Amino acid sequence: MPQLSISEVARTIGLRPSAIRYYEEIGILPPTLRIGGQRRYDSTVLYRLAVIQRARQVGFTLDQIRRLFFGFRSNISASARWKKLSQQKLAELDALSGQIKDMQRLLTRLMQNCHCQALEECGKGMLQSSCGPPVTRAAPPHRNKY
Repeated sequence: MPQLSISEVARTIGLRPSAIRYYEEIGILPPTLRIGGQRRYDSTVLYRLAVIQRARQVGFTLDQIRRLFFGFRSNISASARWKKLSQQKLAELDALSGQIKDMQRLLTRLMQNCHCQALEECGKGMLQSSCGPPVTRAAPPHRNKY
């Protein structure tokens, strides 16, 4: 089986070599053979990278992709893995869609109800609920490890 260099793999799949090295570092790609200090891949790495790229395109995080590869018993088919993770992702997207709609309503109310000349006046109005909904403490932003 021909051995591909990291630059050949990167060019074929449309990724930067640094992304491929990172996927190896975090364990999504298995460690590769080194010849003369250079990484050498067989063509099966292209198939795994195609799965990774498609999963990224549909919004899976690297943790979710790791779970796709390693988070199921070995006798669970690829289609069953995709179905399980896709159901979870769809539920995530539904929740996000609801949050987006809430934000749109909030912005619309703000545009319709705010007639302030200064931001301090807006802040006072927000605290008193006359300039959109009352101000509440925002949840910290979700941090993705990758």
